[in-house]
Amino acid sequence: MSDEALTVAVTGPTGEIGKTFIRALEKAEGVGEVRGMARRPFDPASFGWRRTRYVQGDILDRSAVDELVAGADVVVHLAFIIFGDAEETQSVNLEGSRNVFAATAAAGARRLVYTSSVAAYGFHTDNPQPLDEDVPARGSESLYYSAQKAELERAMHAAMADAATETYVFRPSIVGGPDSPILVEHLPYVQAAAALPDSVRRVIGKLPTPAPVLPDFGVPLQLVHAEDVADALVAGVLGRGAPGIYNLAAPGEITLSDIAREMGWSSMKLPRIGVDLTARVLEKLPYTPAATDWIQALRVPVLMDTARARKELGWSPAYDALATLRETIAGTRESANPESV
Repeated sequence: MSDEALTVAVTGPTGEIGKTFIRALEKAEGVGEVRGMARRPFDPASFGWRRTRYVQGDILDRSAVDELVAGADVVVHLAFIIFGDAEETQSVNLEGSRNVFAATAAAGARRLVYTSSVAAYGFHTDNPQPLDEDVPARGSESLYYSAQKAELERAMHAAMADAATETYVFRPSIVGGPDSPILVEHLPYVQAAAALPDSVRRVIGKLPTPAPVLPDFGVPLQLVHAEDVADALVAGVLGRGAPGIYNLAAPGEITLSDIAREMGWSSMKLPRIGVDLTARVLEKLPYTPAATDWIQALRVPVLMDTARARKELGWSPAYDALATLRETIAGTRESANPESV
């Protein structure tokens, strides 16, 4: 790598991973200017960012993306909608990401760093456990997020086929931490538990308590702290290790019972067949159809091996799964209405 400071262009700098990543990037040796593009204005100084400047733009606007990446050494693509209707996610996630890939290749950037997801593997009973990076990213057509992540990895490789740009693809598990509240605020099995009427909760859990009851189907989950994801992304920006695909997950696993306990809720162990019943209950609650699709993530364990990231990048997560869960809950309670969590 050249001793000259890198110019880094970032999409989605204020998202679930973006803020934590920019903080890490600002401290990284070898990084000069950072450009952060978002649709809504933000003041980098308000986050304490000194190297970062705001670039107004939308990844759906190819000309705006071309301007963002012009002259950049590294492009980091984080912008992605996790929850939304099918039409919105299709537009932003697929069309917008293709714009970023094509613009990066055309600009001749040294490296592209892209955050995919464990969901790219798909929720298939014939997937090996644990998953390593050589397992194909097949996605699951019945879950829009999974299907889109798998499709975009294929689109990225196609866009970069004739380019000299090195690509680093990261597949994190569920991301947590103080600035990453999705696990607590948005995943449907948590929302559903909170929304069930008291009478239903008492029947399910036989508990005369107003606390929500989470059903635990015995499927283990992996988490990863946003700070640990940021460290891996910075390694990609700096060109450490070999370009390629990297799984990211914290040591250890959690269950829905762990989530319930840490939130001061109750849990009830149910057979895995109960996932389908819960999905039918979710369909009757006031969430978008796309959001209720997430319940299928509990049907099949999707656990990843992270040996490649540890060996190639020297990645060593500072948080295990339980510590990540606790930080996520604490951060959510600090920033939101305490009664909501």
